[in-house]
Amino acid sequence: MPELPEVEAARRALEEHCVAKRIKKAVVSDDSKVIDGVSVEDFEAGLIGKIITGVHRKGKNMWIQIDSPPFPTFQFAYVFTYRSAVKDTDEWPSKYSKVFVELDDGLEFSFTDKRRFAKVRLLKDPLSVPPICELGPDALKEPMDLEDFFNCLSKKKIGVKALLLDQGFISGIGYWMADEVLYQARIHPQQAASSIPKESCAELLKCINEVIERAMEVEADSSQFPSSWIFHSREKKPGKAFVDGKKIEFINAGGRTTAFVPQLQKLVGDQHLKEAGKPSKVTTGDVSETDELNEEEKPVVRKAAKPGLAKKRN
Repeated sequence: MPELPEVEAARRALEEHCVAKRIKKAVVSDDSKVIDGVSVEDFEAGLIGKIITGVHRKGKNMWIQIDSPPFPTFQFAYVFTYRSAVKDTDEWPSKYSKVFVELDDGLEFSFTDKRRFAKVRLLKDPLSVPPICELGPDALKEPMDLEDFFNCLSKKKIGVKALLLDQGFISGIGYWMADEVLYQARIHPQQAASSIPKESCAELLKCINEVIERAMEVEADSSQFPSSWIFHSREKKPGKAFVDGKKIEFINAGGRTTAFVPQLQKLVGDQHLKEAGKPSKVTTGDVSETDELNEEEKPVVRKAAKPGLAKKRN
């Protein structure tokens, strides 16, 4: 599922190409599992004729600010794309589209969700109600300083990956980011957060910031992520997964299949002593349906053509 970089890339694309434009047409799917708490008719009426004035994000949630509330709010688990990024031979909008918008200059965009994991709402004040009001600091916009980060970790006895996935602790980090930053910081994903020394906390915080920065440099296009990242081998089978020549193993951490490199990411302190001599337990390496979407269905943000090149529907 999309994490902070993917959602931020979508936000930036919308902000660049859609702000100050009027919504000419809106088509909302009659899918109450995704369209939450509002009728199709009211949702469409709440968009048509409105001018987009801004696009905002916190964690994995995004909302489009229009010239009067309520605002369309998206809890990401879907594809965001422009019409101009779709082949002429492809269906447009997709049959999995949940919200389709046409602007007054002819630019079109759509939010699709084949697996129906997303939640799309119409809210008067997205920041004041769940899930956004329950989120911790945004990992990009509200980075913690070392003292706050270390103090927060020192109070948590759960495994560090589980803590990073807790959106109430820090928002925006998901499965692949957690695996990546822990690999780069050389921290075992099951290491109790409270037992991580301050110097390792500093390295972890640095890696969080660097991974986000690098992902945003390439507009969250995972094909351009550095080849040295564990990201590219997370879904390979045990025995066939390596990064920089080192073997990747798969365990359960934070309730999810987790990729790590035992040679570099070792349990330390009391946990190391307890684990010594125990047989290792590894998973099959397969990412379950509830862990993440498969490669075909992973949300991606496609680069939009310049607004003047956007195609109009016939």
